Amino acid sequence: MIEYCPCGNNKVYEECCKPFIDKKEYPDTAEELMRSRYTAFTLGKVDYIINTHIEKIRPVKERKKMQRWMNSIEWLGLSIVKTEAGQANDEIGLVEFRAIYIEDGYTEALHEQSNFEKIDRKWYYVSGTHLQNDKVYLKY
Repeated sequence: MIEYCPCGNNKVYEECCKPFIDKKEYPDTAEELMRSRYTAFTLGKVDYIINTHIEKIRPVKERKKMQRWMNSIEWLGLSIVKTEAGQANDEIGLVEFRAIYIEDGYTEALHEQSNFEKIDRKWYYVSGTHLQNDKVYLKY
């Protein structure tokens, strides 16, 4: 059975986000970084999340809290709403996404515009603006 990458890119994990999470390759675009960060969240790879934040806001002291949160939810899917810039030749980029997950038995949607910056040929997460948090009251 083929195991597709959680990021929804219709590729197998080993050929999609795994090389980024394993630090064997670096994402070429802001969207690739966004997708690999989502995948890292689904797999509980907190170090990847921390290390892909731009250094001045890297949440190192939040590691345990982040890990607990990651382990408490079930990710259901990611959809990219839009991207602006963030291509291989750009220095900044924006990715708007919606991630669906279950927390405490409720299905929720995280809808965010994330800002990315490329420094020394590597993309980093800079900040995000939550656009809405759609709580769907479906208890599991």
